Amino acid sequence: MDAANEYWPSFTRGLWALTRRELKKWLNDPVMIVMFVLQPFIWMGLLGKSMNISGLLSPDNVKLPPQIPIPDNAILYPPGLQGVILDGAALSQMIAEMGSKIMEGAFGVTDYFSFMAVGMISMVVVTATMFSGMSIVWDRRLGFLDKVISTPVSRAAIIFSKILNASLRAMFQATVVLALAYILGLKLSSTFTLLNLLGVCAAIFLLSIGLSSIFIAFSIRSTRMERPMQFVSLITMPLMFASNTFFPIKLMPNWMQAVVRVNPLTYLTDAIRQLTILPMDLTALITDFIYLGLFAAVLAAIGIALAWKHLTS
Repeated sequence: MDAANEYWPSFTRGLWALTRRELKKWLNDPVMIVMFVLQPFIWMGLLGKSMNISGLLSPDNVKLPPQIPIPDNAILYPPGLQGVILDGAALSQMIAEMGSKIMEGAFGVTDYFSFMAVGMISMVVVTATMFSGMSIVWDRRLGFLDKVISTPVSRAAIIFSKILNASLRAMFQATVVLALAYILGLKLSSTFTLLNLLGVCAAIFLLSIGLSSIFIAFSIRSTRMERPMQFVSLITMPLMFASNTFFPIKLMPNWMQAVVRVNPLTYLTDAIRQLTILPMDLTALITDFIYLGLFAAVLAAIGIALAWKHLTS
């Protein structure tokens, strides 16, 4: 090892050292890990199971009389059914079958839980990445950030360690949540394979890069934890509800559809659904990844430029 490398460590070494520190802090706090997984688990177990939309048109819910006579003066097309007595049980079954078709046409799946459970993965990604901004505020308050800046470690390594840590955490937590959703009743599509999990992790990684870059850039000059928390509280709800996380886009008002189609969370959720519960539409999946890639590149460039400026000023 030459003298230059001894006093000016490489970008890779600095990135690995800082990322390992971040991961150790996270792994040494098992309560925090459990809380991050428990929150979406509760949402899926309570909200996902309680909102049994497909049950609205089930035979148990559609209670018709055993016999339903059609009045003689009823106007029907085709004519000739006046005076006929319909079987209520058969009609209830027919309505239930129609309900399954309606659910599949609206949500892409026959049960709402599968649709909503995948949306919980997007919620996990937002939660994991937003703590990257809080982490850098905490490092500044403890004086650790100033110590690192005074060392020969690359400024880029400082920023990328936070981004990489948030991305790895998001991928790990999303995988755990997906496994829990499967235990609770998530119905995977016939096209799902274990290789699809790599696609899920890739989509999560792209969105995590963009979101964590912005959170870090917004929080890097702050010494108060309230500032990033207020920012996160402001944008989390619009990100979640102005997307297809809980409801399909085509059933939303036209003005909201325009907002939803520029929301990066929409493309992450759709990509994960394509890879897990829906018959894979390759064109839609490629579109999702192109958007997520552009989002990651643009926001990472903006966020890193701002963070770099504040670190060197």
